[in-house]
Amino acid sequence: MPQTIAISPLADHRAILAIPFGLVKTLLEAAKTPTWVAERSGKVLFSNGSARQCFGQAAPGDLIQRNLFNDMLKVDPNDIGQKIDAGEHELEMEVVREEKKTRARVQWISDPGCLIVQLETEPVETPVPDAATQLTVQELLQEREITYRNLLAAYLKLQEVNRQKTVFLASAAHELKTPLAVIKGYYDLMLTGSMGRLTDKQRDVLEESKDSCERLVRLVSMFLNYSALESGKLVLQLRENDLRDCLDEVAKRWSEAFQRKGVKLETSFDPSIPTFRFDYQKVQQAAANLLDNSLKHTPSGGSVTLKAGPHFWERRVAAVAPVEERRRFRLPRPNSVEVSVADTGPGIAAEYHQEIFEDFVRVDRNTSGMGLGLAITKRLIQAHRGKIWVESELKAGSRFTFLLPMDQG
Repeated sequence: MPQTIAISPLADHRAILAIPFGLVKTLLEAAKTPTWVAERSGKVLFSNGSARQCFGQAAPGDLIQRNLFNDMLKVDPNDIGQKIDAGEHELEMEVVREEKKTRARVQWISDPGCLIVQLETEPVETPVPDAATQLTVQELLQEREITYRNLLAAYLKLQEVNRQKTVFLASAAHELKTPLAVIKGYYDLMLTGSMGRLTDKQRDVLEESKDSCERLVRLVSMFLNYSALESGKLVLQLRENDLRDCLDEVAKRWSEAFQRKGVKLETSFDPSIPTFRFDYQKVQQAAANLLDNSLKHTPSGGSVTLKAGPHFWERRVAAVAPVEERRRFRLPRPNSVEVSVADTGPGIAAEYHQEIFEDFVRVDRNTSGMGLGLAITKRLIQAHRGKIWVESELKAGSRFTFLLPMDQG
């Protein structure tokens, strides 16, 4: 009895193409799966009987010279060509035949350079959910919509509560600011001796009271700055300024506090720093917060160094050139200024390097403060389109650095 040879749609056609062409045609003709051999452009070279029956063609040569993709399968041959160029040599796609969806399998044979296309005879059926299932899905969608609305309402309510809290803190801090300034003025007046001669004991008490008053003034100022940042009222006053004068003024203002604690304050400002546009007061505040932070954590006998110098900030872009090319065409002049505050304190563990820049975070609970100084500094620097980071190890001190771009627009 003659044997019937069936070709599986998942067969590897490279083995078939190694057989003489006459026998290949006989094998493909016997296959029940509609099969075509075509050029990459879609031009039909061969089709078996099942393929011809799909489109009502009887004679073997009826489909020759026709375009398989454009005329019959209604797919774009350019899409198939692009996928082949990308290395996809076996493709599966959905095609519509007689208003029914079915699948076609396309295999690219690089040698001799042809496509073998097979079409599944059974249409792809999309399961239709029954009424009960459809009702369940609808109920789930409604429940999700209700949950989303409830979460949104809760989020908006929390936002309003947070806003009211910020407004209250700002109001309280503003009310404290004026009497504290008066108290500090009286302390200064008494310490000068204008209101009578002071004993050593009285002077020590006044000095300590003045320090506490100044610390309270800084906390109030911190509250006001934080509330301004939280409410989005921060406005930068960008003007052409000299950064060296800005930082030198801050260092002189803090020199007395460093002397009282016995910590040495050193400064180093590169004379080549050009003038550029930045907010004088905001940068001073950022530098002051870093000095205050270093002074808190540096023991007596230690040192703090404030440095500033020009810097080339190589920002990342979408298309990054090779390293050699970037070095060859590197800008001849710096495009930013690097400011750093280094101390000889106990250092910060690596797991806190990102956390310390968040609101109300204090690594060392034994120090004073609310944990807002570094958070405010970060926002001030980011408002200048700069960045800030810390380099530190335990028992090796800390170095806080921020970059200010010179092109503030």
